[in-house]
Order: sequence, then structure tokens, then C-alpha cells
Amino acid sequence: MNKKLAKLKYLPNNFKIIEEGDYVKCAVSGKNITLDKLNYWNVELQEAYFSPKEAQLKREILDKE
Repeated sequence: MNKKLAKLKYLPNNFKIIEEGDYVKCAVSGKNITLDKLNYWNVELQEAYFSPKEAQLKREILDKE
């Protein structure tokens, strides 16, 4: 079965599926995140993160800018 990249709108406590799919990509690591495992994202940047580690790394990158 082919897995399809989903397109989401990230909201403060949820996300809305814009285009059906099975996963999204982590904005930091590029890892696939299945929608049932998606727990970390940034509403302002509209990005998903694989884990708190990637979310923290992105925060550190932004703080340096």
C-alpha cells in the first residue's frame, strides 16, 4: 500500500486535514510522522515536528535569528 503525504492546517490544539493522507514530514528531521502519532507542531510556522527534541531544536534555531 502506498503511503500518501497529507496536507494539514495546524491549529492551537488540533489540526484540520486539507488533503487526505497517511503522514506529514517533520520540518527539522524530514522523518515521516503518521497522523495518529502527530503531537508536536507550530501554528505560526505551520510546521510539524517528530518529537519534542525536534521542536526544541527549531526553537533554538529561531532564537538565534
